[in-house]
Amino acid sequence: MSAQQFECRVYFEDTDAGGVVYNANYLKYYERARTEYLRGLGYEQDELLAKNIVFVVRHIDIDFVRAARFNEILLVESRIEELKKASLLFVQSIYACGTGREQSSQKRLVNQARVKVVCVSANEFRPTAIPTEIYQVLTHE
Repeated sequence: MSAQQFECRVYFEDTDAGGVVYNANYLKYYERARTEYLRGLGYEQDELLAKNIVFVVRHIDIDFVRAARFNEILLVESRIEELKKASLLFVQSIYACGTGREQSSQKRLVNQARVKVVCVSANEFRPTAIPTEIYQVLTHE
C-alpha cells in the first residue's frame, strides 16, 4: 500500500529545555499523520464517530533514532503494512528536513514506529469490523 506524507514543524512547546522534541510528542505527530491519511482517503474522524466508528491505538513499538529539534520541518511518512478485518498495522517514520530557511533535500531519520490500530464501536468500545467501504478503499490504496 502506498505511503502518505504529512509535514509539520517543531514548535517550542514541543521541546524540552534543551530544544529537543519531548518523547511523547512523537506520538502526537504520528496521530496527526494517521488522521491526515484517513482524510486523504475521504474520511473525517467526526463523520466516522457519527457512524459509531472509532479507530484506537492498541499497540506501539517505537524507536527513537535521533533527536528532532526546535524549528525543524518534520516529514511523517505513513503506510499500512497489514490490514485485517478489524485492525490495521501502520509503519510510520519521521524525518527531519532542516528548518524553513535551510530546508534540505536530504531527510534525516529521527523516529520510527509500528502502530496497531483497532476499529471499535464508539458506544461500547469493543472491536468491530472496519466498514466495508473503508476496507475496500484501503485494499486498493
